[in-house]
Formats: sequence, C-alpha cells, structure tokens
Amino acid sequence: MANAFFGKNSPMPGSTATKFLKIGGTLLLIMGSLLTLPGIAKTTGYLQGNAANVNPPLAGPVYDLGGGGPDVDEAIQWMINRVRGCTNCSTKVDVVVIRVSGDDGYNQPIYAMKGVDSVETLLIKSKQDANNTEVVNKVKNAEVIFFAGGDQCQYTRNWKNTKLETAIESVHSRGGGIGGTSAGAIIQSDFVYNACSRAVESRDALEDPYRDITFTQNFFNWRNLQGTIIDTHFDKRERMGRLMAFIARQIQDGVSNSALGIAVSEDTSVVVDKTGLAKVMGNGSAYFVLGDRKPEICEPRTPLTFSNYKIWKVRSGSTFNLKNRPTTGYYLRSVKRGRINSNPY
Repeated sequence: MANAFFGKNSPMPGSTATKFLKIGGTLLLIMGSLLTLPGIAKTTGYLQGNAANVNPPLAGPVYDLGGGGPDVDEAIQWMINRVRGCTNCSTKVDVVVIRVSGDDGYNQPIYAMKGVDSVETLLIKSKQDANNTEVVNKVKNAEVIFFAGGDQCQYTRNWKNTKLETAIESVHSRGGGIGGTSAGAIIQSDFVYNACSRAVESRDALEDPYRDITFTQNFFNWRNLQGTIIDTHFDKRERMGRLMAFIARQIQDGVSNSALGIAVSEDTSVVVDKTGLAKVMGNGSAYFVLGDRKPEICEPRTPLTFSNYKIWKVRSGSTFNLKNRPTTGYYLRSVKRGRINSNPY
C-alpha cells in the first residue's frame, strides 16, 4: 500500500462487469466501482467491501489532521485502530470518504488497511445532496469519516447547517474517527479560514489582515480542538505569516481571547486521541502557534503588529497536549508593521 495511491483520481482496481446488489428489497446497480444510489440525483457513490452496517462499539472520538500532499497511511490506520479500540483484533469499521470532486482514489488503499469492513466515497456537491436522506444515513452509519482535500469554501457553504453536518457530528458523538487532509483538515478547526474570497498568501495577510480574509465559525465543534485554527501545506507554501494574521483576527474581532494555530506540513499528519494528546506522524513537522494577547495593531488596510507569538515546533514522533497545553518549550516571534522579526520556522 503506497502513499501515492491516496487522493488520486484513478479508477478502483477490479472487474468492470455489471453487478447487482440487493439491500433491503432495493436493487442497486454496480458497474465496476461505481455505485448508483437510487433516488439521489447528481450524487455519486463508490462502494468497496461489505454493504451491510457493522455497528461495533467505538472507543473515540479521535482525529487525523493531514497537511496535504502524500497522505500518511500510518495516521489513517492509527485512527481506525483507535476507533475500534485495538490494533490486532477482529473488530471492523465502515469508512466513508466525503469529497466534492474526484472519484474513488481513496477506496482501495483504505480498504486494504486492518479492521476495515467497507469504504464508500460520496461526492456531495450541494446543500441538496447534503440533505438527502440516503446520503445522510450512509454517513450516520459509518464509524470513520474522512474528508478529502479540495476547497474549504465549498465545504463550508454546502455542508454547514445541513443534515450531513448533523450526521457527521453523530459519528463523533458515538466515539468515531474524523479525519481529513488539506481543506478536509482545515474545516475541523474551531475557527475556519474559508478562503471564499481567494487563497491569501502570507505577505498579503500581514500587510492587511482583513483584505479577502473571511472565517466560518461554529461549523464542527470537536472536543479538544476548541479555540484552534488549522492550516495546511505549511512549510512548502510558507504560511506562517498568514496563520499569524488569522490568529490576530480572532482576538481583534472579539471571537476569542486567544487562539491556537495548528499548522501541518505536507506529507505529515497530526493525530489527536480522545484525551487531547496530539502526535505528529509522517515526514514533516507541525507547528502549534499561540496568540494569547490583543494585537497592538490589527486593522483593515494596515500592516499587522503583534508581539510574542508562542511557537512550538513538533517533529514527527513527538507530541503536544491540546487539553493541558505546555507552558515551556516554545520560542517567541513577533510581527511589526507586517514583517516577522526573524525566521519563524
């Protein structure tokens, strides 16, 4: 099972012969990997594995926050194992992958993991799709949800305040696993940078922390991720500056007295167990960036000034306690008139 499989829009291996599957008196047509869901207009589903619902007891909730690029299969397997409460046992779970475009590229590699009974990818492109009863029931019956990368603006616009959102929250409440990469990780934070105007870069965000920068609040409210804002593709795209601006905005706008950025590099994941202990997996590092005071200057059309961000750089294999945040081990960086005082990485 290679990392290169993840997120690809390649067809699922297997027969392309037409097959029929009968579930509860309903005849479903399967052609290759494509599962046509009756009564779901414009919604495509791809199923691999057992169509029946396994419904085991769950041991979460847990999270997998992927930084984009090659997915970390170790982190997805970790999430599956933590949800089923074991590493080597017979308990199996159903996984649902949610995306707005692409196809079944996640199915085969996830199905090959230990403890997976089935994987189904659902393309949910509109509020109509997100309120469809059959789609919602498929999500509700899963034990693990994984959001593919894509466009967090589409995710927040099409999924917030829908039955889909409620179904995902019910999986979390049962002790399930919630994972995602890139945009699929960003939407799991308490304060979501939605990129609905454009994808802002660090230089522009520091020069004007209000221009084209908008947020979605109260989407998912996950345990141990309160007060956080997640960013991804972090090292490669040099996003520390924009994360600093995002943090400043939460405080300046009165959303929160403090904000913790969780910044994940490509080919890296931050997994979080039910106690709030975060662990970095993969080939890169994660950064935990805390703003715990009001910025000196955070205004429209004005460069940001904000002193003494606390930054913890956490390398692969190391941990950070989100529930009981450390009081040591950080370094300080400041922004003055839109410029970071020294290398923040």
